[in-house]
Amino acid sequence: MNSDLFIALDVETANADRASICQIGLAGFKGRQLLTQWKSLVDPRDDFDPFNISIHGIHERAVRGAPSFVQLAAELRELMTGAVVVCHTHFDRGAITRAFERSDQAAPNCVWVDSAMIARRAWPEGVHGGYGLQNLCSRIGYSYQAHDALEDAKAAAMVLLAAMDESGMGIAAWLERLAELRRSASRPVSAGGNPEGPLHGEVLVFTGALSLPRREAALRASRIGCKVAAGVTKSTTILVVGDDDARLPDWNAKSSKQRKAEALLAEGKHIQILTEADFESLVCQYAGLEQSA
Repeated sequence: MNSDLFIALDVETANADRASICQIGLAGFKGRQLLTQWKSLVDPRDDFDPFNISIHGIHERAVRGAPSFVQLAAELRELMTGAVVVCHTHFDRGAITRAFERSDQAAPNCVWVDSAMIARRAWPEGVHGGYGLQNLCSRIGYSYQAHDALEDAKAAAMVLLAAMDESGMGIAAWLERLAELRRSASRPVSAGGNPEGPLHGEVLVFTGALSLPRREAALRASRIGCKVAAGVTKSTTILVVGDDDARLPDWNAKSSKQRKAEALLAEGKHIQILTEADFESLVCQYAGLEQSA
């Protein structure tokens, strides 16, 4: 594997289901040189949530006639297989993985790198906030059009490159460091968060009906580094919503925590809203736990 080569990837989704991808962007780099770029609208064959539309501006009418994910899967697999694939936070990795699963196809065998995870360690003073893509791009002086998949992918690449300059560590060294962090996630810790966990710096809140007991869910989150909080505030970075609650169409039917998180998101705050299934996948990814059926 050439350590100078990597692909940056970003997706936009139509609704709370991560598999509902409606746009994908990829940018291939050799060092600082942009070699290739690829972008496509995607017909998710799913409903568009007004909240998601308010974030990225992609309406259902925009994807009419666009290929489905199934139609793009072979091309994506060819682009990504064997590559180092960079995304900012774990959202895009989860979305791509879920979309391949929903299509009954094997996901590409690639090496994933989370540029947000690296940024939190390259600039430790921002560990508890300020590592959203827009904030980091402001820090490094890079301007881009937010919530366009290709622009976001290139921005993630710029953050990675700047973090490598700041730390003096190349991709190979960072891959080794991230592997160490994942190994540390196997150690049990309190709900205060594992300081050596891969997601140290994330502040996570649960809402809605979960299949897991809240205490067990909190311990799982803590194991991978998250601080578990009781309520949504400006420091919240992840909200986990019960699977049945995540797609409630009525704003008033959503929990007050979800409404507050969506309001903060609309203001530009960096908060990810995950379903419980997404959360379980995240824990499996970083702590090696088996996902419940």
